[in-house]
Amino acid sequence: MRGRAEDPDHGVELLWRGAGTEPRPGLSLARIVRAAVDVADAEGLAGLSMRKVADRLGFTTMSLYRHVPGRDQLVDLMRDAVMAEHPLSPPAAAAPGPGVWRATLEAYARESWELRRRHPWLAEVRGSRHLPGPNGVAHYEHMLSAVRHTGLTPAEVIAAVGLVGRFLDAEALLLVETARQERESGVSEEEWWGSRDSLFERLDRYPTLTYLWEAGGYDHPEDSFEFGLARILDGIELLIQRRDEMRDETCMICGRPVEAPASGRPRKYCSHACRQRAYRQRGPA
Repeated sequence: MRGRAEDPDHGVELLWRGAGTEPRPGLSLARIVRAAVDVADAEGLAGLSMRKVADRLGFTTMSLYRHVPGRDQLVDLMRDAVMAEHPLSPPAAAAPGPGVWRATLEAYARESWELRRRHPWLAEVRGSRHLPGPNGVAHYEHMLSAVRHTGLTPAEVIAAVGLVGRFLDAEALLLVETARQERESGVSEEEWWGSRDSLFERLDRYPTLTYLWEAGGYDHPEDSFEFGLARILDGIELLIQRRDEMRDETCMICGRPVEAPASGRPRKYCSHACRQRAYRQRGPA
């Protein structure tokens, strides 16, 4: 059993054979995943265990291992299952109109934010080796397709999408940590900070902080999600504008400088290899 739990290929098989199918009578992988999501929603990822899932279903812990080899694989299945709550439109087959990329990416980010608010434990899934399932890959494809036709290089498309995803997780993790501290202490965030007079008495020696405090900057703070999302999209938009301005000077594939020809039409690619990559990406007409 331990061998299966440590085998990434077995995890791929579990994810891609479909945990969301209608369960048969008795215990099934789909029922296990749904029960695990309920436990994590109530207690966070730290409170999730195979034993608690088994107790919720009325089965023994060992019976769960016949369907899923371990907790790590179960978390991957849970993450992919809840992503099905966020339906996606088909990826664009052709270049959309100007500005559509931003509206698409912003709408996706807002829906993903609501998904993380419903399932805060999503932000607690740490590490770089959690396997994606079909729903996770579909979400990633959706984001990539939104930015694909903006004129950014392939590496920049991937980096832009990754930046938005990491921002969502960071903001959601802050909510999780705040809720955990409030739950453990029984004191709200506002009450805890409001009782720190011994700290506030020492802050008048910092002129910028004092100015912002007296000017009311802390009275009505910006919504960190709204502010951060807008600034990230602004940055991506600025990069796209720069790429538009430099389109005749840099390779459309890798972004490296393109030598201007002595005569004739401007070159779009820095090398024969990049030209071939562009043709392969374009596909059959």
